[in-house]
Amino acid sequence: MHQGYQNSGAADLAQLQATMQAIELACSSIQMHMNPAAAEETILSLSQSPQPYHACKYILENSQLANARFQAAGAIRDAALREWVFLEIDDKRGLISFCFHSAIQHASSPEGYVQAKVASVAAQLIKRGWIEFSAAQKETFFLEVRQAIVGGHGLDVQFIGLNFLESLVSEFSPSTSIAMALPREFHEQCRVSFELEYLKLFYCWAQDAAVSVSNKIAESEAAIPEVKVCTAALRLMLQILNWDFKCDANVPDKAKRGINIFSAGVRGDVSSPKRTECNLVQPGSSWRGILVSSGHIGWLLSFYEALRQKFSCEGYWIDCPLAVSARKLIVQFYSLWGTIFPSADDGNTQKQHLLHLLSGIIAWIDPPDVVSTAIVNGKSESEFLDGCRALLYMATVTTVLVFDELLKSIRPYGTLSLLSALMCEVIKDLMANHTEEETWSWVARDILLDTWTTLLMPLDGSISHAVIPSEGIGAASHLFALIVESELRAASASAFNDENETDYLQASIAAMDERLSSYALIARAAINVTVPFLIRLFSEKFARLQQGRGFSDPTQTLEELYSLLLITGHVIADEGQGETPLVPDAIQFQFMDVMETDKHPVVILCGSVIKFAEQSLNPEMRASFFSPRLMEAIVWFLARWSTTYLMPPDENKGSASSENHKAKHYKKVLLNFCEEDNQGKAVLDLILHISKTTLTSYPGERDLQIQQLLWCAFNVSSFLHSYH
Repeated sequence: MHQGYQNSGAADLAQLQATMQAIELACSSIQMHMNPAAAEETILSLSQSPQPYHACKYILENSQLANARFQAAGAIRDAALREWVFLEIDDKRGLISFCFHSAIQHASSPEGYVQAKVASVAAQLIKRGWIEFSAAQKETFFLEVRQAIVGGHGLDVQFIGLNFLESLVSEFSPSTSIAMALPREFHEQCRVSFELEYLKLFYCWAQDAAVSVSNKIAESEAAIPEVKVCTAALRLMLQILNWDFKCDANVPDKAKRGINIFSAGVRGDVSSPKRTECNLVQPGSSWRGILVSSGHIGWLLSFYEALRQKFSCEGYWIDCPLAVSARKLIVQFYSLWGTIFPSADDGNTQKQHLLHLLSGIIAWIDPPDVVSTAIVNGKSESEFLDGCRALLYMATVTTVLVFDELLKSIRPYGTLSLLSALMCEVIKDLMANHTEEETWSWVARDILLDTWTTLLMPLDGSISHAVIPSEGIGAASHLFALIVESELRAASASAFNDENETDYLQASIAAMDERLSSYALIARAAINVTVPFLIRLFSEKFARLQQGRGFSDPTQTLEELYSLLLITGHVIADEGQGETPLVPDAIQFQFMDVMETDKHPVVILCGSVIKFAEQSLNPEMRASFFSPRLMEAIVWFLARWSTTYLMPPDENKGSASSENHKAKHYKKVLLNFCEEDNQGKAVLDLILHISKTTLTSYPGERDLQIQQLLWCAFNVSSFLHSYH
């Protein structure tokens, strides 16, 4: 269709024009939906032609149609990657230089997507030739890039330079690079070389670009072109911080993936699953001067705060690209981790780093009630949610004690109290605005629950009551009470809602499990308060059923009991599937002063549920109160409880060599209540009877009940084997 690239002479002008016109016509036909198949074939033929570089360059330099120039850039990339091994080194460098200069020369063009495409092609070709280009050749090219980013050639050129580096970083990251039909070793070699030789340099260039325009932005009363440059620079910095760093030369290879930063404050369980993604940044000690000790973070916090105050009356500003990019970068700084902090100062450097950041973002989330009210009244929630994410990142790199102490340097209360207050405001909004649509409070709840889970879930999956400050215990108990209130209120409200799509009514136990597990961790943090609280709630609900029997509709109370059973089951026991079901540490060691089995709060709590479940064997009571839905929760509760308490494994009973006398006696008090006077056999018989009755009395719910009962039957068979 056209004359190809020829080293010996220039392409025929008429042929080049004909090629450009054909591509332009094809692009226009696609836009107008006129014979698109033929048009796509025409465009594809350009990419598939041997050495189409002259034609593509001609289109990029002369076509007035943006889509034609876009397709020409793509054709250069496709042909060059296909023919790379046949091209001379000068031709390869020439294609890269042409694409970069083309993007720079047209930096002021309104069709920015075309320049972004051309710049990305240059980045992709650099990656393809990375190993064969010499250090001097790379340095010569990147000197031109540096000159563009410095800003001496104008803001548009500066923006394109930053855009090019963004594409380049993306190409050298294995997770975002394009396919090149090359072995994995090639990509890994490129990644290692790029990280060691250029990544830090490019971060500094982006940082300098942002600083160079920040004063003018802060002084301006209106939107100015510098904003676009600053936003691009911040976005590039964030992209670089999200790099999967692996080349810390100061750390032995075997130690790189599990570094304890400060001896008494940093967590090691950084890989726990969360609803909210949280990536740690581990760039190594060579980045310390740039990220930690340079004062750069202080500049960013001050810059954001100055703009925040300046545009406080402009509601749109919080969600503008510059504000969003700045906040994302600030939040990411919380996740710095590893040898970037010195190991010899007992974590003080990192603590100061986190405190500096916390001081800068505290106004985003505190006071919680004021911030929440502003959101309800129309203010954007994005800053508040980013503040919550910052707490999650901080929780990821610290222990409970350090997390709580940080805020006390600038507030009269700890961070756990703030976390509880934030969660309470979110729960209140959820109660006031119960809806099926995902709202800001839904998102905030997930982030904050992840924060609690991160703080309270050590490596072994247990929770140690001893490491939680007393103020934090009080905050946790207050929060759990509000959580239960909200869940019961939602359950009550759903009682007469017959819509099939209603979330709360139709939610299965499995779907709710993740959230309830987080609730359970909060409850266990204040187990001495929350277990008596649950005992009182069950007593109230049972009494209400009896008092209203025959006089009032029990549906709302039954729904509340359904919810309460699920919550309580998660608090007293873990799932245990595939693992030995152990009594949670918080329950094992909190009630150490209880010496009599029948006075143990957990025994009282579980005993009240079992006695209530026993009433389902009475046909009259079953018809009055025990709906299929409630029986589902009862059977689930009994199965979960029985695996841990009815016949506890040896691991639960403890050994004389590992525990003191008081601890052993406590475990005996808690776990032996089913072994005394054959009480365990009686409870086992009761569970079997309830299971049989449930299976035969609710034929309409057969599939669901069989699934639940199979799980229970598996446990029962294990118990029978143990008894015999």
